[in-house]
Amino acid sequence: MDQILKPYPLPDTIKTRIQSINNNNQIRIQDDLDKLGRTGYTAPDTHIVSDAIIALALGKNVLLKGPTGSGKTMLAELLSTIFYQPLHSINCSVDLDAEALLGYKTLEYDDNQHAHIKFVSGPVEQAMKKGHVLYIDEINTAKAETLPILNGVLDYRRMVLNPFTGETVRANENFGVIAAINEGYVGTTPLNEALKNRFVVIDVPYLQGDQLKAMLREQSLLKDDETLSQYVTLSHDLIEKVKDGQISEDGASTRSLLDACDLSAYMKPKRAIQRAITDKLDDDREKAAVLNIAETIFGR
Repeated sequence: MDQILKPYPLPDTIKTRIQSINNNNQIRIQDDLDKLGRTGYTAPDTHIVSDAIIALALGKNVLLKGPTGSGKTMLAELLSTIFYQPLHSINCSVDLDAEALLGYKTLEYDDNQHAHIKFVSGPVEQAMKKGHVLYIDEINTAKAETLPILNGVLDYRRMVLNPFTGETVRANENFGVIAAINEGYVGTTPLNEALKNRFVVIDVPYLQGDQLKAMLREQSLLKDDETLSQYVTLSHDLIEKVKDGQISEDGASTRSLLDACDLSAYMKPKRAIQRAITDKLDDDREKAAVLNIAETIFGR
């Protein structure tokens, strides 16, 4: 634990609290080890991680705000590891409904083939009762009428009335919430102010420069120093195109960049970029823009 926390500036009182939570969780979560996150997130600023740690340790809800592929989910997994708390994930969309959040009823049969109605808990109820972390990905893609279900979960009450069982679910004291948002992305809507006010907001920008190069060297199969430097330049140029509105955020995703680096260990970079980045884009002008940047850096 000390080794994981070493890079991040944290007060001793917070470190002590984290260690206490971590020790307690190691005793009680043996049935949910498969939901634990993993390390691997590299922060462009160590305060991004330390501030998120402090907020969670104080019982605050954390909203990670940043572009697609900037590492918001990996940061959530790192926090899960630090606190030794499993993640119960919700992937928001326009189809998200109360059942996806709280659970649903289904039929099950006993040994005598008699049918019984069984309630299967959803991620919100499971995380609350077990004192785990609820991770709400792309929260601003959910329908506005669905999210108010979470109001009581996210405020001081830490409770929700499950309409399917009639039970008032109250959260375990260790329960935490992390959400992620891509503002301005296609298919998203601005978060209701009342909902946003329930969070501590942390910006998660793209990794760039020497930090990006170190992360690519550590996490990808590509080890050639010159090619790694070229990929750092590619990332910088793609991000500038995103800022100018010439390509979408998908084109500058760190995930896609890692894929391209992996492929470049076995094929020429230009073809790797085509497979990992260019062909994911729908707009021909965006594809041409990425291709031009790749040719400028890596040649034809």
